[in-house]
Amino acid sequence: MLTLTLVALNVIVYLWDRQGHLFGPNVVFADLAMRPNDVVDSLSHAVSRDPNTNYFPIVTVLTSMFMHGEPTHILGNMIFLLVFGPSVEEAIGGARFALYYMFWGLAAAAAQIYVDPSSTVPTLGASGAIGGVLGAYFLLFPANKIQIVVPLFLFLSFAVSAWIILGCWFFWQILVPQNGVANWAHVGGFLAGMLTVLVMGGPSAVLKGRNSKYEVA
Repeated sequence: MLTLTLVALNVIVYLWDRQGHLFGPNVVFADLAMRPNDVVDSLSHAVSRDPNTNYFPIVTVLTSMFMHGEPTHILGNMIFLLVFGPSVEEAIGGARFALYYMFWGLAAAAAQIYVDPSSTVPTLGASGAIGGVLGAYFLLFPANKIQIVVPLFLFLSFAVSAWIILGCWFFWQILVPQNGVANWAHVGGFLAGMLTVLVMGGPSAVLKGRNSKYEVA
């Protein structure tokens, strides 16, 4: 399953980046986080190579989506990917899911760069691409029930329709921006995920002929 492969890849890169340690700063791939101003400068100068790193800054748009800042960052992203990724992957197919996942990540990065092109703050994380997964899920399986577990009370849980959870998540990114969070990347990824489903013909076309198991999360 490609979703599990993506989770494993993100975890491997995270540990590799910290030389096997769970905590601490990123060391190995620190210069591969995306800085919007570097990407903009690179494009405006006909994609010039960075003399300090010997690579084109544009590549950080891709590399940054496999990097994470801290344990809670990667844990939260991987939980969302594991919860919503498998259904979307099975609905659109593994190969297309891989391509669209990368496209959603690129769309997320483009949105963040567009909103703040002069930013020098390193941007990293899979949440933009995962935002695309959420956007696709929002259109494909809006009525699915998602089980929510209260962290401090593991015995306490309740089910909520996917459209409510994902709708609230989306509007939270717009209305309640948080410091240190690339909210517009999340928004861009989410919209790209929705657009993908619409371009494919809409939920009915994507799910046509699929097994009934796709009706439940």
